[in-house]
Amino acid sequence: MKTILILAITAMTTLANAQQIQPSVSVTGEGKVIAVPDEVTISLGVQTQGKVAETVKSENDTSVDKVLAFLMKMNIPQNQVQTEYVSLNKNYDYNTKTYNYNASQTISVKLKDLSRYDEVMSGLVASGINTINGVDFGSSKMETYEAEARKKAVADAKMKAQEYAGVLNQKIGKALMIAEQSTNAPQPQPMYKAAMMSESMDSSQRTLAPGEITITSKIQISFELLN
Repeated sequence: MKTILILAITAMTTLANAQQIQPSVSVTGEGKVIAVPDEVTISLGVQTQGKVAETVKSENDTSVDKVLAFLMKMNIPQNQVQTEYVSLNKNYDYNTKTYNYNASQTISVKLKDLSRYDEVMSGLVASGINTINGVDFGSSKMETYEAEARKKAVADAKMKAQEYAGVLNQKIGKALMIAEQSTNAPQPQPMYKAAMMSESMDSSQRTLAPGEITITSKIQISFELLN
């Protein structure tokens, strides 16, 4: 009798769980927004080498001071200039059997006016930078573009779900679950060496090609599946 009762309860539980399962369709939607950058962050640095650590560090600091003074002269706000990395390394030269020191400082500069790029870069090279690590393009309207990309991703997911349901002669209902997978604007990070730039670099030259940035959003949504 006890065994029959247990089997009956198990059957009822299984039936209840089956009735609670909501038929659904789960899809991933993607939305893209293409924008023209209106600002750029430049990662640049000053490297100094020599035999005496104190001298190398002092010369490096002097060069960085000149760079910062130039940026201040160009009225670049302080909150758009940031020291990223400072180092002083001792290295052994196996050819000469001697030690030398390498001092390095890296600074990021954010320009909210792309038309000033060539003028600023020309002045920075003249001020003493000898390394340009890369540029990162962005937009002052990034939040707006990201919101637009997310809306497009939701619309894309809904369209896919409707297509899948339509093939089965069914319809979709309300959304049961929404999960954002990612929203980003990937871009290449070019590397340059300031030493390779012409010493006669003219601020009237156009050396920046901002191109376009693509803001992409991916969102997973599960919809009710209706007969």
